[in-house]
Amino acid sequence: MPEAPRLSLRIDVSLRQGAFTLQVRHQVESRALALVGPSGAGKTTLLETIAGLRKPDAGEIVVGDRVLFSSARSIDVPSRLRRIGYLPQDALLFPHLNVRRNILYGAGHDSRLALERVLEVLEIEDLLHRRVGGLSGGERQRIALARALMAAPALLLLDEPLAALDDPLRWRIIPYLERIRHELALPIIVASHDHRFVRAIAEAVLPLAGGRVACADGD
Repeated sequence: MPEAPRLSLRIDVSLRQGAFTLQVRHQVESRALALVGPSGAGKTTLLETIAGLRKPDAGEIVVGDRVLFSSARSIDVPSRLRRIGYLPQDALLFPHLNVRRNILYGAGHDSRLALERVLEVLEIEDLLHRRVGGLSGGERQRIALARALMAAPALLLLDEPLAALDDPLRWRIIPYLERIRHELALPIIVASHDHRFVRAIAEAVLPLAGGRVACADGD
């Protein structure tokens, strides 16, 4: 069984949004990195910056050997070309589409993952023809994960992926996230304030507070 490669991430960015300023400088190699901190710490902003949904005022973002952003070199790779799957906290499914069409929405033609493999890992083969209105919270989360995976990412970003689930459901979803990392060999960056979840899934932790690194905890 393949293991996810270690993610090499170098980030040195500043971004001002009204009264809030994100200023993060950090370098890490890990298969699963967790961004932790209270609400307003900058976790979502940092994820969106890595994904290319927000443009820093200055700095650099390097993932592996790819420079995704560099103000000094005038590089800003469009989000659609970054090969990053992003699952926001309020990820919504399309109610007019069945499960299969939701999963395949936006799937890349060059996807390195076959649909059958994604369905197997997330154990959703039997849900393909159902309407999304009748799905449980855990099923909906797995469908949203499948849709992100079918976009052929080299890195998966998850923003509070368990926040909308009750405690028993959270612990039923965690093994699927572990299977994504191990069986699909896909590194993950996850934002969470749930320290139990972080201990279960992450190899390295980046604590944030007020838009800055509180202290760095590597693996």
